[in-house]
Amino acid sequence: MLKQFEEKMSKSLESLESEYSNIRAGRANPNILNKLKVEYYGVPTPMQQVGNISVPEARTIVITPWEASLLKEIEKAILCSDLGLTPNNDGKSIILNFPELTEERRKDLVKDIKKKGENTKVAIRNVRRDANDYFKKQLKANEISEDEQKDYEDQVQKLTDKYVEKVESAIENKSKEIMTV
Repeated sequence: MLKQFEEKMSKSLESLESEYSNIRAGRANPNILNKLKVEYYGVPTPMQQVGNISVPEARTIVITPWEASLLKEIEKAILCSDLGLTPNNDGKSIILNFPELTEERRKDLVKDIKKKGENTKVAIRNVRRDANDYFKKQLKANEISEDEQKDYEDQVQKLTDKYVEKVESAIENKSKEIMTV
């Protein structure tokens, strides 16, 4: 019975971790390209499927397309994205240089990380509320006893605490990563 609610909490946490993987800490992380699509023979295609993506240095990503004709499309996709990076085209590949983050920018990123974490905690608490409502309806319909309802609510609270703790840990880890120069 609790499985469906735990899955929803788990998905909220996974979503947060996915968002965190896209936040860059001044170091090159190829995951920031995951959401970008390139026009390839008229079809929007994920960046990873049109070329080789490598990280030769801590603050550089190099994208080498399998077809030279894709250079302009890759450049366009990066310029149109919200990455805030300017691609350098050397005729064979696209080079993305990540600037060193300023102290102010790091603090802004940490605020954003905390905000996303809080939103995830709210989502987890909403799942708890939905679960408790579900068990109250079952009690009204005489499908479970009051004791069973209390047990389920206790279990849901323990799940909620567990996932909120995981979110807190994720916030703390990502904040440390961002603030480390």
